[in-house]
Amino acid sequence: MNPTRILLADDHELVRDGIKSLLENEPEFTVVAEASDGKEALKLIGLDQPDLLIVDIRMPQMNGIEVVKNLTKSFPKVKKLVLSMHDSEEYVVESIESGADGYLLKGSSKAEFIKALHTIAGGGKYFSGDISEIIIDNFVNGKSKAEKKPLTTPAEISILTNREKQILGLILEGKGNHEIAEILTISRRTAEVHRFNLMKKLNVKNLIELTQKAKELNLI
Repeated sequence: MNPTRILLADDHELVRDGIKSLLENEPEFTVVAEASDGKEALKLIGLDQPDLLIVDIRMPQMNGIEVVKNLTKSFPKVKKLVLSMHDSEEYVVESIESGADGYLLKGSSKAEFIKALHTIAGGGKYFSGDISEIIIDNFVNGKSKAEKKPLTTPAEISILTNREKQILGLILEGKGNHEIAEILTISRRTAEVHRFNLMKKLNVKNLIELTQKAKELNLI
């Protein structure tokens, strides 16, 4: 059987080297290409036709979720594993909705990493333990729909700063943190902080709840 052909996409060369080192003694897998940003990853996928993409969720040019979303549309047969330092509910839900076949934290063990690759290459889905709880809450129990939270009133909306209102509008347009940072000429970290504060004030935990809240307020 031919080995699963993998494309690594991470802006840190050290991380890519570490993954290649982990796979050295795994004949079922072979790294055929590497990318240091999202746009390069999509370009190489078209050229190298890998079986599986391992992508960091935070990269320049285009983040991992955006890469997965584009890949799902253009190359639906390519499997996709998202790596992240964050177990943020928002990141997990957005990754799954974009078409990711797995979501693994970078702190996972080698054994779990290899298990995830085998599972995904075999046509399954793989999410680490903590991530699985988020999935169950959102997609099985229908948490965002079943739990009725107090509606945010126009008065409560008024407590948002002008910048947070701008961030809200851009999020509802489907913009990611990188795009928001570029549009508003601020750092990505600043965009993330504004986004966090916005969601905290509106009492929502992820993009699904934020969208629902916006609909309740007739913002979309």
